[in-house]
Amino acid sequence: MAGYNGVTSADLPVKRQREDELENENGVSASSVSVEMEHKKEPDCISSVIPGWFSEISPMWPGEAHSLKVEKMLFQGKSEYQNVMVFQSSTYGKVLVLDGVIQLTERDECAYQEMITHLPLCSIPDPKKVLVIGGGDGGVLREVSRHSSVKQIDICEIDQMVVDVSKQFFPAVAVGYEDPRVTLHIGDGVAFLKAVPEGTYDAVIVDSSDPIGPAQELFEKPFFMLVAKALRPGGVVCTQAESIWLHMDIIEEIVANCHQIFKGSVNYAWTTVPTYPRQTPFLFNPSHIFSWHMLLLSYNYACANGQSQFSGVIGFMLCSTEGPPVDFKHPVNRIDADKSHSKAKGPLKFYNSEIHSAAFCLPSFAKKVIDSKLSEATFKSI
Repeated sequence: MAGYNGVTSADLPVKRQREDELENENGVSASSVSVEMEHKKEPDCISSVIPGWFSEISPMWPGEAHSLKVEKMLFQGKSEYQNVMVFQSSTYGKVLVLDGVIQLTERDECAYQEMITHLPLCSIPDPKKVLVIGGGDGGVLREVSRHSSVKQIDICEIDQMVVDVSKQFFPAVAVGYEDPRVTLHIGDGVAFLKAVPEGTYDAVIVDSSDPIGPAQELFEKPFFMLVAKALRPGGVVCTQAESIWLHMDIIEEIVANCHQIFKGSVNYAWTTVPTYPRQTPFLFNPSHIFSWHMLLLSYNYACANGQSQFSGVIGFMLCSTEGPPVDFKHPVNRIDADKSHSKAKGPLKFYNSEIHSAAFCLPSFAKKVIDSKLSEATFKSI
């Protein structure tokens, strides 16, 4: 898969490294890329590095691990809200990490950015005003700007550092900021929505990180009520809604909340993103790990006793307000048929009308749970 900056599979070798190659050519070591611990307090998410390798650790997905080989550390910083890291990987291009959790990679970001944007915008005719909550990397802006009918694009991102880092290291993603229709608001998304006049937007896209830290409010019922108020009749919202393999309890709660609030259509869709979500099968305090050998032994033990599997799947909650009916499963505004946007933004890499409809076909185990929750919510509302 090629990235928007011209990264191709040929540029991203998949050769498995031997143990004696773990120390990479740039001399990246565990001490140089570990997230610094403040006051010796274990954070909710910890990123760890076996020399030359990045791995995630998070209570959001216990029992699993995914590691990427670090070719070069490009940026490390701490904003008012979170730790921010960028590194060059061997197989996925540049990688953006927030609080130890991968947010995007150059290789597979198209799958997420295109789907979270075009699933809602292609489901309504001629969207004109769009609000993006989160999405500081600019990828959703890039995709919204493909729609020629859109006249106004507002984005509210809480962390200026995410915006600045993305513009510096991911220009092909952050290209969306260059569109004159875009207005950036740095601040809290909840506070922004409280000030929005009722019925302002045709679509709201919530590109949030996981429901821990600064993004927690974006998964709660009061937030969805504010989104519904900000939408016109028949307006649509699409929000990141976790993985069916790992977070069915969270998804159930999101489905129940949305069904109570949005009186039009409520649907769940999903897509594949290889680097989403995955986790390390153990939580540890780096101060307790005295050597790479000990870390490797701990990792192997955890893999042997944990689930040791990956997800590679992320979901979306799509809802509409009461008004003109919205059939999310059948796109009416076909962006893939319009090639005029390709020159400035590059061609679509993932989204098309067929995959749009297919995204709503759920595996039996997920369909059973989600349909049951929708039926339960319907019964309670009668």
